[in-house]
Amino acid sequence: MKAINPWINFNGNAEEAFHFYKSVFGGEFTKIIRFKDLASDEFPVPEKEADKIMYISLPIGRNNVLIANDVPEIMGRTNENENRSKIAINAESREEAEKVFNGLSAGGDVEGPIGDTPWGTYAGMFRDKYGIEWIVEFDPNDNG
Repeated sequence: MKAINPWINFNGNAEEAFHFYKSVFGGEFTKIIRFKDLASDEFPVPEKEADKIMYISLPIGRNNVLIANDVPEIMGRTNENENRSKIAINAESREEAEKVFNGLSAGGDVEGPIGDTPWGTYAGMFRDKYGIEWIVEFDPNDNG
């Protein structure tokens, strides 16, 4: 398997969220496709949906890509507070874990503050200001 990449659905604020994620992770977007880029007679796009994101990708680390899109209104709203899944980040150091945790959790709700865990890692959990759930962890015993 080459990679498993998280894909997040947003309710019209994917671009805003991804600029926030880019401010934390760094890097550059590798692709941005707006709904208007796909508009045709067979695929009409309402004016209010034209600039929304059909696909956006941000490489993170060496082998991972964070992907997202806006859900068109005709498909209903995504319940961002019912994701029932978390994006897990395995940091390379305590410092990187703290930087990512503090950056992504800004304006969000911290469920478990970052700190030493009983199982020997340094980790924390939170829901960011866009409703997306994350776990950030550094395992000093993981040499891979």
